[in-house]
Amino acid sequence: MSVLTFDIPGNKTPDDVSKSITTSAAEGDHGADTDLHRALSTRHLTMIALGSSIGMGLWLGSGTSLAHGGPVAIFVGYLLSATMIWSVSHSIGEMAIMYPLPSAFIQWTSIFVDRAAAFALGWAYWFSFWITIANELQGVVTVLRFWTHAVPTAAWITIFWVVIIFINIWAVRFFGEVEVVASTIKFSWIFVVIISLIVVSAGGAPNHEAIGFRYWNAEPFTHGFKGFLAVMPTCIFAMSGSENAALVACETANPRKSVPRAVGSIWLRLSLFYILGSLMVTITVDPHDKDLFGGEGVNASPFVIAYKNAGLMPMAHIMNAVIFISVLSTGSISAYAGSRSLMGMAHMDIAPKLFGKADKVGRPVAGLFITLLIGGGLSYLNVNHSGAEVFGWFSNITSLLTLFGWGMICLSHIRMRHAWKLQGRSVADLPWTTWTFPYGAWWGLVWCIILIIAEFYLSIWPLGGEPGAKTFFANFVSVVAVVVLYIGAKCYYRGRVWVDARTIDLDGPRRFYREEETDEEKAGRRGVGKYVQKALGGFIN
Repeated sequence: MSVLTFDIPGNKTPDDVSKSITTSAAEGDHGADTDLHRALSTRHLTMIALGSSIGMGLWLGSGTSLAHGGPVAIFVGYLLSATMIWSVSHSIGEMAIMYPLPSAFIQWTSIFVDRAAAFALGWAYWFSFWITIANELQGVVTVLRFWTHAVPTAAWITIFWVVIIFINIWAVRFFGEVEVVASTIKFSWIFVVIISLIVVSAGGAPNHEAIGFRYWNAEPFTHGFKGFLAVMPTCIFAMSGSENAALVACETANPRKSVPRAVGSIWLRLSLFYILGSLMVTITVDPHDKDLFGGEGVNASPFVIAYKNAGLMPMAHIMNAVIFISVLSTGSISAYAGSRSLMGMAHMDIAPKLFGKADKVGRPVAGLFITLLIGGGLSYLNVNHSGAEVFGWFSNITSLLTLFGWGMICLSHIRMRHAWKLQGRSVADLPWTTWTFPYGAWWGLVWCIILIIAEFYLSIWPLGGEPGAKTFFANFVSVVAVVVLYIGAKCYYRGRVWVDARTIDLDGPRRFYREEETDEEKAGRRGVGKYVQKALGGFIN
């Protein structure tokens, strides 16, 4: 990790260095040790954090969840998942400000937990990124089939594969602007969805049918407790991607300013997109509707079905267009994240050095090429299988890899704080602290473990199917792959179960900030206000 070290001159302490350098808000800048450019602003990071995970999982996957689990199961599933990603995001916030590294949580795992665990996490997460690209591309086909079946599946996949490639090979700032626009559309439309579907449920639609909580009362759980467990992979898959804000932090000008705002925006997405959004689906759509994604009908989004059944076809078309933008955006972000993960792993010497380089405008071309090539190629599975079937395979794989990633983020945060304390440092010396520690980090970690065990149970005794080796490996192969990667890496690297906290270099990969705030930071802080800052997830120190 020599490229990620920060040499402290002479016998000066980090504090001495911090006070002596005044040329920028950040003094030890490890993003600059790579070929990446700091071309993204607070606005980019905040909007990517808001919209990065709003894609196929929420808009389409909620249909399969509603059918498998029922209205109460899907609502509780999103509520539980929301508390988990809330915890994970606060752990990310504290570490991303001090350690804004190219592959973020992969490198944090290597520093604070174990090199073998980082090896397994890095390659597993890269797998999940190109699987997500494939899933989102096949999701585009499902969305467009609401309008026409005239275009072959392979043609749609090819067209929008090229679009995702174009977005990512352009300048990094262009990628950021595209995601800001996409996130703005998604974030704005959810207000329309919530208000309009409340009106629909109350009987204000053209069909004048008051629904209320009819489906909650009739059948809250369609397949009992096992149905609830079956909902969780889709809920986790829907929220996967929120952690990508940690990767973007490396390419922002001032993480100490940008990251807390991105972390603070999480409550908006959790409450509006997932919790209220899933509630609107449960009060307007019958879990036995044949047109739900995964059913025998048109395989549409439950949000589209809600408008269609209410006689609001213009709204159904607009909703489908927003879903199309969301799905394409999530695929683009996955390509971005996959290439940056490979770059970080190359700097850690756990991936070929070729992936550690970027061109003169800051694009990790080799990482983008291989991530987009595999992700796009895998999406052609949709040509010979139904979109819902492919979605089921990919979402199960991705959700388990996401749980592993979230768990390692929380564990890295716990270990970082432990090392900080063990080496005699004060919490007050951290550039930003989260009020959720330690309870938030432990909450996220424990639930990740519980849900991985629950998915093991479902892989052996699947919902609506017979136990078998094929079913088990189709649903649980990602965990098997992680275990194999970890054991292989552990045999190679050897050493302790995890790194000795007393020997962790807390300053080598760290980014130092000067004590004086810039005028822009001060103005921004005054504009937010203390009360709002608390609501957004903590105070900026």
